[in-house]
Amino acid sequence: MPKRVLVLNGPNLNMLGIREPQTYGSQTLADIEKMCVAEGKRLGLAVECRQSNREGELCEWIQAAYGKKDGIVINPGGYSHTSVAIRDAISAVAIPTIEVHLSNIHAREEFRHHSFVSAVAVGVICGLGAAGYRLALEALAERLGA
Repeated sequence: MPKRVLVLNGPNLNMLGIREPQTYGSQTLADIEKMCVAEGKRLGLAVECRQSNREGELCEWIQAAYGKKDGIVINPGGYSHTSVAIRDAISAVAIPTIEVHLSNIHAREEFRHHSFVSAVAVGVICGLGAAGYRLALEALAERLGA
């Protein structure tokens, strides 16, 4: 049976392809989700993708993953820098989680340099664009023995 991975995207990522393409690239969220599902199949992972602009909804999806998902890839977007709630949800479920950012958050505005999620993630990938999702899935597949 394939390992089950939840790919979560936070606020404004539904605007990819429109929003600041010089920073976030020209791929849409649908493009990235399609790539994640295909990459998951190649790696022996069953990938489910979701996006929300609402912090509480992201927390509920993380909590619902308990006992049902083997790994999480999350791009919390702006909630990376503000959400103790998302951090605590990830900590509570103890599911291996990899944090992904399309841009290099450490080369941007200072307020983006800190992520609450990073402290509870098994790894963080930033600055590699959509390839970061592929790399996160590869790392999870290896970690999960898929």
